[in-house]
Amino acid sequence: MHALVHEFNQNLLNGKINKISQPEREELLITVNTPDGNKRLLISANASLPFMYLTSDNKPAPATAPGFCMLLRKHIGAGRIIEIAQMGLERAVRFKIQHLNEMGDITFKYLYVEIMGKHSNIIFCNEDNMILDSIKHIPSSVSSVREVLPGRDYFIPTQEGKINPLEANEDFFKSTVLKKSDSVFKAIMSSFIGISPTIANEICYRAGIDSDVSNASLFDEHKDRLYKEFESIINDVKNNNYYYNIIIDSTTNKPIEYAPLKLSMYADMQSKELSSFSEVLVEFYAKRNAYTNIHQKSADLRKIISNHIERASKKLDLQLKQEKDTAKKEKYRIYGELLHTYGYEAKQGDKSITVINYYNNEELTIPLDVDLSPSENAKKYFDKYAKLKRTAEALETYIAQSKQELELLQSIEASLSIAETETDLSDIRRELIDHGFIKKHTGGKKEKSKKSKPLHFVDDNGFDIYVGKNNYQNDELTFKFATGNDWWFHTKKIHGSHVIVKTNGKELPDSTYEYAAELAAYYSSGRDSDKVEIDYLQKKNVKKPASSVAGFVVYYTNYSLIATPTLEHVKLVSEE
Repeated sequence: MHALVHEFNQNLLNGKINKISQPEREELLITVNTPDGNKRLLISANASLPFMYLTSDNKPAPATAPGFCMLLRKHIGAGRIIEIAQMGLERAVRFKIQHLNEMGDITFKYLYVEIMGKHSNIIFCNEDNMILDSIKHIPSSVSSVREVLPGRDYFIPTQEGKINPLEANEDFFKSTVLKKSDSVFKAIMSSFIGISPTIANEICYRAGIDSDVSNASLFDEHKDRLYKEFESIINDVKNNNYYYNIIIDSTTNKPIEYAPLKLSMYADMQSKELSSFSEVLVEFYAKRNAYTNIHQKSADLRKIISNHIERASKKLDLQLKQEKDTAKKEKYRIYGELLHTYGYEAKQGDKSITVINYYNNEELTIPLDVDLSPSENAKKYFDKYAKLKRTAEALETYIAQSKQELELLQSIEASLSIAETETDLSDIRRELIDHGFIKKHTGGKKEKSKKSKPLHFVDDNGFDIYVGKNNYQNDELTFKFATGNDWWFHTKKIHGSHVIVKTNGKELPDSTYEYAAELAAYYSSGRDSDKVEIDYLQKKNVKKPASSVAGFVVYYTNYSLIATPTLEHVKLVSEE
């Protein structure tokens, strides 16, 4: 946060606010006019993914601005940012904004941004620090520590036993922090405000000490090394000597950690240096933020699909149970036939008859209704047989339909799990409507929806690989885009994307088969597995049965290999 405030002071201080929007329910986008041009400050108080950084990207605002946004526009819509400060070393930043009131007099307002996990908030106060409004209201029923409501005084709850590390000296570090009956890591975390778990672990790593080791086991030389590394990092912070970097996981090619300081403990991983901390946060959080928003916006679809899957599963279970009950039909047929043959042996009032079953030459006892004659008993069993036979024939059709419906729903659910844009969600909603899982709304103005396109990757060998993100894309990719000699990949027996490797008449190297299989594993229900079995064959051998649903194919000859779900050997070019 200290690095971020330093960056904000360099870029936003004395800038004039010329636009405020609220693109998401708990998000603000503030455009500030500076001598270097317009700068955009994006702030999110989302409980699952709070952040704050400068960005070059604009975001569409809702047609009607929420009340909090309107209040900010009214008071500071043309204000000037005259001070940006971190509250101690807390994860809270205060923007002091000068503006003119209704009388034309100069006055001041404060905008507090608290990046504190699920307690994150954006709070607007007057010059006396009285809360005018906040993006999230926190009544006493939610928090007994602090109410965040209009009319209340603003304050940050104190953290008992913690101090600002910028004010710590060697004596405090050794006589207080390292005297705690905790591990070194826990002692550092419980003693200082503003030190993240990453930095606490980095201090221990640089000192060559296991972060889980107990303070009681430390010798003086260990304590000296720990304080030396602590002091080194604190001096870098005091002097704004920053190294903005992201640590990349080489297996998934995804960022796993970031810091404004060099992280020596990740020396064996790829480190990407960037020119500002905002760039770090944009790269680290942009996709994660997009995923969070899409996950929230897809909640209704997930619920609809889940309900239909549950319903289809129960229906299939019931049908399978009924099918199992119809297995008795052959017994009734044999009873009827044997009664026709041996019924004359039965005497009036017999409750059963034992005869030789000429199908296996074994004795068989047949229950009899004492009120019916042998021929009437035979007819009764033939009627039962006929009824169960009709039921079995009907169930065969119903079970096939139920299995197909369940397969379709599970494939749509898999598509939803890899959806990345609102266009992807629109495609999935359209598919659900087409199959009758969602009622189609009639009337009103029909909006033309943008059609989403498959993902386009290039592997380490330079071959183009395409990945369908839903059933409609899979059909388009396999049967309209791919040519006969292109290679087709799909997970075996689990739901996933169709993956096409364009050969352009060339022979594929062995490694490209592996990279395409890794993609197929990654974009499937098996993404979280260590190993996934993949089928692959030339596209010309993939067939689509007549009248089958989108995404459904058959093939009879194929190769198989085991792949690890990863994006390590491919680079995303675009969504084609």
